[in-house]
Amino acid sequence: MIETGSLGLTGRQLRDAVEAASRAPSLHNTQPWRFRLTADGIELHADRSRQLTVADPSGRELRIACGAALYNLRLALTGHGVRPLVTLLPDPACPDHVATIRRGGARPPTPEQRRLLEAVPRRRTNRRPFTDAEVPTPARHALRRAALDEGAWLDLVADPVQRVELGALARQAHERQMADPEFVAELERWTGQDEDRVDGVPAAAGGPLPRPNATWVLRDYSGGTGPTADGVEAEPLIAVLSAYADGPREEIRAGQAMERVLLTATTHGLAVSFLSQLVEVPDLRESMRRLISGVRPPQVVLRIGQGWPVPATPRRPLADLLLSADPPA
Repeated sequence: MIETGSLGLTGRQLRDAVEAASRAPSLHNTQPWRFRLTADGIELHADRSRQLTVADPSGRELRIACGAALYNLRLALTGHGVRPLVTLLPDPACPDHVATIRRGGARPPTPEQRRLLEAVPRRRTNRRPFTDAEVPTPARHALRRAALDEGAWLDLVADPVQRVELGALARQAHERQMADPEFVAELERWTGQDEDRVDGVPAAAGGPLPRPNATWVLRDYSGGTGPTADGVEAEPLIAVLSAYADGPREEIRAGQAMERVLLTATTHGLAVSFLSQLVEVPDLRESMRRLISGVRPPQVVLRIGQGWPVPATPRRPLADLLLSADPPA
């Protein structure tokens, strides 16, 4: 039960804010976050029990997911007229305490923030084929600006030589992961399930099986039961989101930038999915860094285009996301 008091909001408003945060994307829809309501704010904690230890042994993608949830939480609070004051990693003794959000005064949302907030429940990870229609230039500019406004950089990979090399890296990463029985077992535990679950990627949201020669659609989220994809777009927009350094703090910032980019894409009617294998294999991630920027470590790779509506993935109930009001002694 969420009661009135924290941040000067009603119980309903606090519930709305936490639910908006929980709509963030995460690797295989693990939803690795929990929240604690205190007298003067909201704490965001990583749920380490939901870390994918094979695909994400360092917890980098877990922290990026928590950063995305943090951005949604900031946006929802702004929608209620609260200027969120965020402290990242406030407790050195508790590295899974991702952030604390307090009230920094009152401020009405801007028209852009309202549009982004309205996009939160509409945002989807679209793993299905896109059309061959190009992403319009104004949308490309808006996506790059969204990343910059959150302290990150979005490279739109247009150079033909870079695209060929990046496609080869994606296939190499995919093949290496699928040759690892532990990776495959972890993937199967979280995807392609038909049972009534509140997490993971259900078969209905997985889309068709990738073609054997697919370049940009590689992972099978359907549990091996879907039809083979035909008509997959030949030239999707590929975007690489980079931070200015590595480390937990920058990864959380990258997650916030990623979610702002995804919501911006949603407001422009665009479909987006992830090419996560490119950042999950360390030596190939390093090769991608040298290929794309030469300096900035890549955190997220996105496939962006024009697609068709897809169903939402399930979400954990609010009761599972809330920690007790008082932290353990």
